[in-house]
Amino acid sequence: MEENLEAQWVAGLRAGDSDSYRLVVEATIGKLLAVARRYLAEDDACDAVQDTYIKMHESIDRFREEAALHTWLQRILVNECLQRLRKQKSRKETSIEEMLPDFLEDGHRANLQEPWPESYGKVLNRERRCECVMENLNQLPVTYRSVILLRDIEGYSGQETADLLDISIAAVKVRLHRARQALRELLEPVILENTVDL
Repeated sequence: MEENLEAQWVAGLRAGDSDSYRLVVEATIGKLLAVARRYLAEDDACDAVQDTYIKMHESIDRFREEAALHTWLQRILVNECLQRLRKQKSRKETSIEEMLPDFLEDGHRANLQEPWPESYGKVLNRERRCECVMENLNQLPVTYRSVILLRDIEGYSGQETADLLDISIAAVKVRLHRARQALRELLEPVILENTVDL
């Protein structure tokens, strides 16, 4: 969003102007839906985006304009998605332990991994790679999935991630490391299967 245009929209939102609200929604809904779909199923993602706009409307007077409006909206949305994930008690999760590599008593890996072939990117097109990563990421428990989404996909800093999840930076680092290891283990068969014939 252009800075001057954004300032006009914020002023309009604060004045209760419905056109400003509509313009903000039109300018941001695509990106917000894309973010929400990384965390939630379609119906929940749409509901989370809708609730984000309601919260924007209710709290626009507290928006300090230190960040861009779309950044502020994205932060509201991520919080909304994380709250919804925490409430999903019925979702069956597997332990991350079985997804992690084994280590010997001396600390070395028991099953050394070969580096992935450099050609794997040519085999799976970008869209398929993204789908594959998200499918496997969704297998991780929420505790680990949310950290990797915030840090590696949304690009939040360690401190921002810690604040959003209400945990320490040390916990963010540990969870992120374990999540990346587990995700690699999940992706390994897909990558190797698709590079065999090269």
